[in-house]
Amino acid sequence: MIEAANVTAVLRTLADPTRRAVFERVVRSDEITVVELTRGSGVTQGAISQHLKSLKQAGLVAERPEGRNVYYRAEPEGLAPLVDWLGHYGVFWRERFANLRTLLKEIDP
Repeated sequence: MIEAANVTAVLRTLADPTRRAVFERVVRSDEITVVELTRGSGVTQGAISQHLKSLKQAGLVAERPEGRNVYYRAEPEGLAPLVDWLGHYGVFWRERFANLRTLLKEIDP
């Protein structure tokens, strides 16, 4: 069963375009720091930190402190609720399209 709260948390977190861009940069990196994420983003370091906090709370990123730096990496399992939810509706729509295809064949002379 898909837990609605988990799906909602992931969707809300990724709904913000800036946060989604931060997440995409983390995904493209093995590990990345706040300073590296801030560079060239046009967003303040404080804002990047807040976005990372939201991503971490949603289970989409993990952090690893090392000295004065904190390294962030993507947590693929964090997307599992969204993947499950989309998979559920994928089955739903495939069935509907199959039914529509059958109906169209029946009415097509």
